[in-house]
Amino acid sequence: MEIEGSHVLITGASRGIGAAMAREFSRAGAIVSLAARSSAPIEALATELGGRAFTVDLLDPNAVDALITRVEAEAGPIDILVNNAGYEGQGWIESVDVEAARNVVRLNLEAPIVLTRSVVNGMVERKRGHLVFVSSLAGTGGFPGLSVYGATKAGLTNFVAAIRMELAGTGVNTTVVAPGPIDTGMWDALEDEEEFDAMLRRLNRLHVLAKKSPETLAKKTVAAVAADKRHLRVPRRLASQHWLRETPSRITEVLLTGVRVGPKR
Repeated sequence: MEIEGSHVLITGASRGIGAAMAREFSRAGAIVSLAARSSAPIEALATELGGRAFTVDLLDPNAVDALITRVEAEAGPIDILVNNAGYEGQGWIESVDVEAARNVVRLNLEAPIVLTRSVVNGMVERKRGHLVFVSSLAGTGGFPGLSVYGATKAGLTNFVAAIRMELAGTGVNTTVVAPGPIDTGMWDALEDEEEFDAMLRRLNRLHVLAKKSPETLAKKTVAAVAADKRHLRVPRRLASQHWLRETPSRITEVLLTGVRVGPKR
């Protein structure tokens, strides 16, 4: 995918991974549109990058339904959609707040599905587009205390595996970004929870956790989109876990080789 001159919409762009991605896509020559609930940070960042800011609450279904139309009306057709907005929502199942769990599902899974549905027809018509989904190591298997969050990230990964086959040959590609720990406020909140200490100590002793910066992840993401890579796994030492998770989807692709899927175009 040619990044220079492309119009990129990034959700959750007010801080952390989203803000780093906005800067990196802009550095690569993209036109950036930034979406987040907090208006002041994205307006400041949009001014810095010469882009546009769209204040939106992605927990509001009506706002999600309207976002793509709103952005394209004001800033032009979207070439690259980065579904980055997310919420960790850690907690043990017997005490997890039900409304908080619903919000994790709405933000991490429902919103990316709806935004993809809203943007994809235009991409297919133009025979050009790229869909980026920020998943997680937690989507490759169950982690205690991250049951709801992990379920949404696993669901997102399965969603992308299916639409990748549906969109084959249309000129629209996908990239799943699956990081381990990233040095953001979200990871800090997890480390601050005393109940997670034992699990994190064990994983650290096994050298499974290697914290990376948002800027490193952003650079690798832009490079992955430019190369039309279907997956980005950070750190690479965890690739085996992601490959085990990916195997059933690859088997399905092999079984369906030569079979026409999707609507007639």
